[in-house]
Amino acid sequence: MSTWIAGLPEQARAVLDPVHYDYYAGGVGDEVVLGENEAAFRRLALLPRVLRGRSERDLSVELPGGRLDLPVLIAPTAFHRLAHPDGELATARAAAAAGTVLVSGVAATVAIGEVVAAARSAAADASVWFQLYPQPDEDVTACLVERAERAGCAALVVTADSPVFGRHRRDAEHGFHDLPAGLAAENMRDLPGAPPGGVRDIEMSPSVSWAHLDRLRELTSLPVWLKGVLHPADAVLAVEHGMAGIVVSNHGGRQSDLAPAAVEALPAVVDAVAGRVPVVLDGGVRSGGDVAVALALGAAAVGVGRPVLWGLAAAGEPGVARVLDVLRDEFDHVLALCGGRDPADLTRDLVVARGTGVFARCG
Repeated sequence: MSTWIAGLPEQARAVLDPVHYDYYAGGVGDEVVLGENEAAFRRLALLPRVLRGRSERDLSVELPGGRLDLPVLIAPTAFHRLAHPDGELATARAAAAAGTVLVSGVAATVAIGEVVAAARSAAADASVWFQLYPQPDEDVTACLVERAERAGCAALVVTADSPVFGRHRRDAEHGFHDLPAGLAAENMRDLPGAPPGGVRDIEMSPSVSWAHLDRLRELTSLPVWLKGVLHPADAVLAVEHGMAGIVVSNHGGRQSDLAPAAVEALPAVVDAVAGRVPVVLDGGVRSGGDVAVALALGAAAVGVGRPVLWGLAAAGEPGVARVLDVLRDEFDHVLALCGGRDPADLTRDLVVARGTGVFARCG
């Protein structure tokens, strides 16, 4: 783990309301998978190649929805204004200045149009993606998609791993169920079925199906990513249903405590997809070395969530910018040490399991 990033949670804890810190930090159940997301990276190593690098490396990647100057995007997380008054505006500006993508969540405390405008104030060509949960009322889903398009979002990210809300022990102990006065999930305001100016609840429903996804895809010409895929059979179905990309994720350890670590699920999903669409990994990435391991296992890029929130809480926009700068610098350094010239030089034959000998290939 990056030493600097490892110290961020305590910096954030010092300034956050303890209830809000635990909301960000906590996971589902006994938080087994929360810890495993990070621990699984520690069990993997990279077997370097030599005498094939170059002095300047190209870290960029092309994805459906935009080009990233580094293979790290900001994963969707809720309620940034709990961390800092500027909230998603600060996050969007930092992401754009770093040349990467913010996936702004449906549960953002700033409406998507304002988030895109903030990103473009920092970089005119900035790409912002919009994350949403398909709603049981499909008129609500259609309205959210239309808003994202009107705002200028470059892709949609549909979260599929939440048929019901995860049970978070820390939130239950604090009695944290509602946002403080003055904050709301602004994308849910003025939607069908709500009074003028009212904010609808985000609904989770186990009845949401592939058919809902098909109808959603018919609503838009934007590339649609499917987030929350762990089983390779679902990855195959995602491709068959026209998804532009897949995000391997266990929701940051916030949905099922029986799920595997995200990086452990990654190789089988990559194999199932077989290069037909790009795969992004989300969960447990805490250093540039973790980025390199994920890419060697077949990810096109990674998403980071909690480190961004810690940086935002600790120092606002400069804190988010620093997180991205550290990950960029560390990844570039590891890529050089592995003899790489660009991310494509990180391949699965470089990944070994620690403690089992260099011939124990991962995946």
